[in-house]
Amino acid sequence: MYIADSLNQSLETLTTFINNSENIQLIDQATKTMVSSIKAGGRILSCGNGGSMCDSMHFVEELTGRYRKDRDPIAAMSMGDPSHITCVANDYGYEYIFERHVRAWGRKGDTLLAISTSGNSKNVILATEEAKKIGMNVVGLLGKTGGELKDMVDVPIIVDSPITDRIQEVHIKLIHIFIEGIERELYPEHYA
Repeated sequence: MYIADSLNQSLETLTTFINNSENIQLIDQATKTMVSSIKAGGRILSCGNGGSMCDSMHFVEELTGRYRKDRDPIAAMSMGDPSHITCVANDYGYEYIFERHVRAWGRKGDTLLAISTSGNSKNVILATEEAKKIGMNVVGLLGKTGGELKDMVDVPIIVDSPITDRIQEVHIKLIHIFIEGIERELYPEHYA
């Protein structure tokens, strides 16, 4: 039955990911990178397309709003403003929607969370290139083989699955781990 198959595929994808010890180290490195930006007075920018944009927005709302307990907002911004997207797509091309946002808001020492299940999204690639020019750190939440972004980002976290929705299911888990890790560093009293 497809329901059991779907759940088992999800379990298998997560189990494969967990069993690669390098992934645990990369998650820790990604979290430390973000914390370092925040502690230095910087911020986190995030981007992605479709479901990955939803994940980008989910990540940011948990940081600027509330996760498990009340705290001050954490400086983060998702590149999901429809007026910006349609303006830039119309005037410059869809591939520039995130790059222009990074140029406007990114600063040296900030962190970009670049989300792409294929690792080959042109607009995420251009945003990553711009972030690197500025001197930003780039964490990649990627899928399949990591695509072109695998070798461009500072911290490539790759969910090795050919199925986009299985990749996204692990990505959302990783996003929650990032948030918890950031809070554990900035608000340790929440986890005492």
